[in-house]
Amino acid sequence: MKKLVLLCFVFILSGNFYGQETAAQKKEAEARTEKMAKDKAEAAKDKAAAKAKTAKAESKAKAAKEKIAKAKSDLKAKDQAAKAKNNATAKTAKAESDAKAAKMTVTKAKSDAKANAKEEEKKVAKAKSNIKDRATESKEKAAKVKSDAKAKAAEVNEKAIKTEKKSEKIQKPTTTAKTKKPAAKVKETNEKAPKVPDRVTGEYNGKKVYTGPRGGKYYINANGNKTYIQE
Repeated sequence: MKKLVLLCFVFILSGNFYGQETAAQKKEAEARTEKMAKDKAEAAKDKAAAKAKTAKAESKAKAAKEKIAKAKSDLKAKDQAAKAKNNATAKTAKAESDAKAAKMTVTKAKSDAKANAKEEEKKVAKAKSNIKDRATESKEKAAKVKSDAKAKAAEVNEKAIKTEKKSEKIQKPTTTAKTKKPAAKVKETNEKAPKVPDRVTGEYNGKKVYTGPRGGKYYINANGNKTYIQE
């Protein structure tokens, strides 16, 4: 009986002990669960903070990258502007050099042209002087030839007149049974023979007699002038 009571007492104590142990374990599990939830919340919070920090860092990195790209672009533009400026300066210098060379060439050409013009003027003046001298000489020669020709023509004319007078004296006048025809008279003029000869209508002292458009009769004497025949 005592053993039975003792066994029951042990069983009750054991159940009470196990009951207390289960409550403690439950409480500890709840604490662990709460801590895990808290840790999880903190981890989520830290993750969100890290994510925000990462996003911020990425934003800063992007901004820095854009800034670097802009700086590179500006530097490239500056380099291109400097290169263009250098090219423009070089072109300007070359253009100035070419303009200077062209100006020198023009100046030299003008100087050469002026010198050539002076030389040509001298040549022209000399040629004019020579021409003038030759013209004077030719004029003098022509005057002398004309004077000689005039003198000779006068001499020939004088001889011709004398010959004509002799011929007129020798020539016998034609007579008819009833009337006597008077001898023809001649009149020497300074009229030159026409370029287109008039028609020949007879002969006088071995020379052709021409009849002009107004009926005048003449022949060409030794001077080449007209001598009219007046009947």
